[in-house]
Amino acid sequence: MNWVVYMLKCNDSSIYTGISNNLNRRLVTHVNGNGSKYVRARLPFKLIYTEERLSRSKAIKREIEIKKLDKKNKELLVKSYNKKRSHNEYF
Repeated sequence: MNWVVYMLKCNDSSIYTGISNNLNRRLVTHVNGNGSKYVRARLPFKLIYTEERLSRSKAIKREIEIKKLDKKNKELLVKSYNKKRSHNEYF
């Protein structure tokens, strides 16, 4: 089962990073206010980044790497990603 590392840009312009093995279900959970408290307090959000990993442990490792980045470097990562793909999904 593949896992996804994802980033959300919240209403206050902060960036939330998480993982899921079912991204659509996780996004619905966030929208319904049953996801993380962080996102719940900063709705709506925009999906700005996704990256697949083959296992939960690899997804967690990548999530930690991304969370250690400062906001500027997270934005650079998103910018390089968005040159390849476009996420225009607001929730």
